[in-house]
Amino acid sequence: MTVSSGEGFDPRALAARLSGLEKSGERAPTADFVLPATLCEAMDAQNFLAAEERISTHAWKVAMSPAGEAVLAPLHPYLEAVSGASISWRPGMKFEAEVAVRLGQDIPVRQNGEYTREEIVEAIAECHLGAELLASSIQESGQVSFLLYLAERIGNKGYVLGPALPKSVVDTIGDTTLKVTHGGQVIYDALARHPKDDVLVWLLAYANDRLRPHTSLKKGALITTGTLCGAIELTSRGPIDIVLGNEARLSLSIV
Repeated sequence: MTVSSGEGFDPRALAARLSGLEKSGERAPTADFVLPATLCEAMDAQNFLAAEERISTHAWKVAMSPAGEAVLAPLHPYLEAVSGASISWRPGMKFEAEVAVRLGQDIPVRQNGEYTREEIVEAIAECHLGAELLASSIQESGQVSFLLYLAERIGNKGYVLGPALPKSVVDTIGDTTLKVTHGGQVIYDALARHPKDDVLVWLLAYANDRLRPHTSLKKGALITTGTLCGAIELTSRGPIDIVLGNEARLSLSIV
């Protein structure tokens, strides 16, 4: 039976359990965990997990909880390569093609007023095509407890940063074609489509979170913004080739 945090939640213990499952390649049901009850508890566990796995990165993913709270998690392993990068496969692994942005200036916590989308665009120095790989040591992933999934870095199991894109892509991505092949088979061929129809929605929401760490969203940080093709399960190993529009290409291998 799942136990709530009011009955002895320990973020260090949760981080150690998640790290152990990751190393062993095993999975456990949500009911086997003592769950975080708040966003703060989940982030505490996520931070301990990052320390347990010796993650030190300037690359992050933004997302939104079912309750409408903007959340952040580190990307690891993080690779920068237009081609030749490889990520280890595991059962249940999923793939997402994404747009990533690199900040050219700090976005400090703002206690009075909120950032506008235009201010976020102004703070972006670069845009890139990227590929995120996801998997979970939790059998139900985030379907039962999103906070548990948040502690597990929102399922991130790797990220490959690809070629630069024109900055205008944050406004035009919905009109851009996207084709993805895996092992030579087409797994997506349609217009790129973000779940919120705007790749900056979650970044803007996180920027306006007055409770986020003051060390977040610093100049040079790389933020990936969410899938453009849904989460596509990879049932086997093999090469992945991504073509966005007519020119932007990214290749990687699942090994």
